[in-house]
Amino acid sequence: MANTINPFGKKVIKVSTDFNGRELSLEVNRVGFRTSASVLARYGDTVVLGTAMVSDGRVQGLDYFPLSIDYEEKFYAAGKISGSRFIKREGRPSDEAVLISRLIDRPIRPLWPKGYRNEVQGVVSVLSMDPNFRPDMVAMIAMSAAFMLSGAPFEGPVAGLRIGLVEHKLTTFASLEQLEEGPLDLVVAGTKDGIMMVEAGAKEVSEAQIVEALEFANKQIQPALKLQQELIEKVGVKPQEYELLKPDKDIVKRVETWLAGKMGANLRAPHPERGDLVRQLRDQMFEHFEVEIGDDFAAQKADYDEAFTMALHQDLREAILNENIRPDGRAVTEIRELSSEVGFLPRAHGSSLFTRGMTQAMNIVTLAPLSYAQMVDTMERQGERRYLHHYNAPGYTVGEVRRLGSPGRREIGHGYLAERALLPMLPEEMDFPYTIRAVTEIMSQNGSTSMAATCSSTLALMDAGVPLKAPVSGIAMGLMTDGKKSVILSDIADAEDFAGDMDFKVAGTDKGITALQMDMKVHGLPVETLSKALEQGKAGRAEILKHMLATLPEARKEMSPYAPRVETIMINPDKIREVIGKGGETIQKITGETGAEIDIKDDGMVMIASPDKKSIDAARQWIESITAEPEVGKIYEDAPVVNVMDFGAFVQIMPGRDGLVHVSEMSEERVEKPSDVVKEGDKVTVKLVSIDDRGRLQLSMKAALREKAGKK
Repeated sequence: MANTINPFGKKVIKVSTDFNGRELSLEVNRVGFRTSASVLARYGDTVVLGTAMVSDGRVQGLDYFPLSIDYEEKFYAAGKISGSRFIKREGRPSDEAVLISRLIDRPIRPLWPKGYRNEVQGVVSVLSMDPNFRPDMVAMIAMSAAFMLSGAPFEGPVAGLRIGLVEHKLTTFASLEQLEEGPLDLVVAGTKDGIMMVEAGAKEVSEAQIVEALEFANKQIQPALKLQQELIEKVGVKPQEYELLKPDKDIVKRVETWLAGKMGANLRAPHPERGDLVRQLRDQMFEHFEVEIGDDFAAQKADYDEAFTMALHQDLREAILNENIRPDGRAVTEIRELSSEVGFLPRAHGSSLFTRGMTQAMNIVTLAPLSYAQMVDTMERQGERRYLHHYNAPGYTVGEVRRLGSPGRREIGHGYLAERALLPMLPEEMDFPYTIRAVTEIMSQNGSTSMAATCSSTLALMDAGVPLKAPVSGIAMGLMTDGKKSVILSDIADAEDFAGDMDFKVAGTDKGITALQMDMKVHGLPVETLSKALEQGKAGRAEILKHMLATLPEARKEMSPYAPRVETIMINPDKIREVIGKGGETIQKITGETGAEIDIKDDGMVMIASPDKKSIDAARQWIESITAEPEVGKIYEDAPVVNVMDFGAFVQIMPGRDGLVHVSEMSEERVEKPSDVVKEGDKVTVKLVSIDDRGRLQLSMKAALREKAGKK
């Protein structure tokens, strides 16, 4: 295929290499002729198209880099048609697709030069999906290669791997089932210089195991990086001409001169006092240069503002790197003041308010029967979600006027991270048969709201009476590095995040890590630095967890009186159709007369839900009467006579199960004709004496009378 000519006379170029046991190939000039660059990546039966579009010139009036990356799930890639009854065409991306878009974006975004304002769009579409592994990391490689081929100033390449622990062995490209059942699901992305991004869900995995997995992944991605470089060399990429938007050097120098001696200790204070001091200083600078420059200042104000921000960040970095002094005066391992409370919303099933410095998260837990679980129908998955965590952070939480709308990618990502942190610690479905929805309403933001959401979720779940296997706490770590010296910061605030080089969030129990997310702003970090951050974060998590347990040491034994009660019973799966009845007639009658909600799973687990215990008991008794199996030796009272024969009578001891009372078993005295003792419709007391090898029931009125007389 390497010599195939496309309609524009260009050769189709293909490169390939062995990548973790399979061939990975990258191909250009086969499709996407009008894109800035397009790459077909193939790994096994997975085929992904990565396309890059880069505008020719700078977009005017923007103070940010207009980069968008989208991951497209195509149901046809998995040989599926959407299970939705009404929508068959792919539409709004699923939360899963949004999360993968973020996974691909996060290691790529920092590798563009500051001040680059050309509009850039990346789209990765899964065209064919090998069911033996997830396609997201192949998509990341395709996207990186497309950006490299576009000629834009992307300082890649990037490659990523998803790592699992399968039978205690680190494994790449594990199946979805292996990842879900195993103790670790870890994504690592990096460049030749080091690790750029980490994302993980785990089941109390130790810091040492995480470090081992990071080292393993960093080594395993190298062939994919080299393959991209080989492709670039074969294609011969023409670099794009571009202009960076940066403040005028003279303006930067004038601002630095004016600020000399005015920052440092003068701005050190907790938030919001520090914010007020910074605003005052910025306003004083504007006033000074407005007087000095005159009418021309208005056109240059944005440059002066950016120069001020650059100087502020540099001052903060130097204080931390040279003096170990943080902007609010804390030590590098010190956590901001903590406070929390639970149960303050009277009608909620569980509620909490967790405050760390100026960051505050309210969490509300709602319990419902399992029938309220969310149906999941994506390219990769089909099933139910029993635990849902939703995260909201309106504009007022950062002091801004902002239009309310549907959750954005950040909200979906933060909610998923907190959900992932708690998921391994939830009780098993059989032990706690509820659908659980936790909603975090951020009240105020000043650093690491996703970890505040994790802590508040733990407290609210415990307040709701959810018997967690262990409580979970979380912390965000930061980093300042100048290439020679690195300082790791515990519990970073906004100012340190904006000026820093790393945002590292880690959540877990006292036994190990349950969730991890790390993003770099420099071009990769060595594993040794991340190992130190993990150990420092472990101590921080322990301190936060100690505070949480002082507020609520364990899950409440009693649930809210407003929460539904759910009880479970197991029935023979063969009896399910009898409980449901023809056209659902029986189960509708049960729910209608008792007021209870009933869910039945294929394995025979029946869940009965109602706020009223009497309703549950009535529904349980009804179902048990339908599904009960005959017990030898048991006495059945008020059993109706359904047929009288010459040799005895047939008596129904439970729905659909009749047994014979032989004439000799009707009375202690001799009975000539059964009709002398009973007639159809009579209700009698019988004892089940035996069940023969054909399943026929032998009943005795005489034995029942003897046993009852003996009890008296």
